[in-house]
Amino acid sequence: MNEAGLIATGLCFRYGKQTLLDGLTLEVPRGAVTVLLGENGAGKTTLMRLALGLLKPRAGTLRVLGLDPLRKPRAVRERVGFVPAEPDAPQWMSFDALCRFLRPQFPRWDDARADELAVRLRIPRTRPFRTLSRGEGMKAMLVAALAPQPELLLLDEPFAGLDPLARDEVLGGVIGALRDEGRAVLCTTHDLDAAARVADRVALLAQGHIVRAGALADFAGSGSAGSTEALRAAVVATIREVQPCG
Repeated sequence: MNEAGLIATGLCFRYGKQTLLDGLTLEVPRGAVTVLLGENGAGKTTLMRLALGLLKPRAGTLRVLGLDPLRKPRAVRERVGFVPAEPDAPQWMSFDALCRFLRPQFPRWDDARADELAVRLRIPRTRPFRTLSRGEGMKAMLVAALAPQPELLLLDEPFAGLDPLARDEVLGGVIGALRDEGRAVLCTTHDLDAAARVADRVALLAQGHIVRAGALADFAGSGSAGSTEALRAAVVATIREVQPCG
């Protein structure tokens, strides 16, 4: 299957009187990591919840792996992995119990992959989530999202709370492997260093729509040295351009 991971066209969404998405258009291709940047409240998490069929847009179209998430929510969720900004597993549940709970819901669940990643990321397997640090909880949720072998992975602030070693492992090993396998990855983060290291493509969300999108090199230059600062400068400059005067 060669359809894009996600294609949004003219997507609009309001929460009460607040417009979060206002004509958003974005494509998340396979075989690439797309990093979505934007301020808190810009609508990044809203886009992911729309992609999972948990919210309904007011206007526009959204296709996830060629499917309408509102018409085919189960089919979409079987093929999409999602790591929320905060671990949302029941606090009494352990990682192993979470895997047992999720396994029957995903036809492509891979126990061997879950075991390998749990060891690699040093996840406590039998302790309840309430006893885990935020970083341990995030790693557990990441592995639970990867075990079903998703074709599209949605990562909402996945690096927050990770220790440096785990952060490097997730950036270089886990996410890099997904790219190499031809899967699509959409990642939101405020960590511009992580964005500069992992992104193939960058999209900047402001005022409800994508104000700039392209290859990382278009934002930060082709060299790795100074790419974080170059990306930061490009983001700040773009935000200033689109902000209304006065």
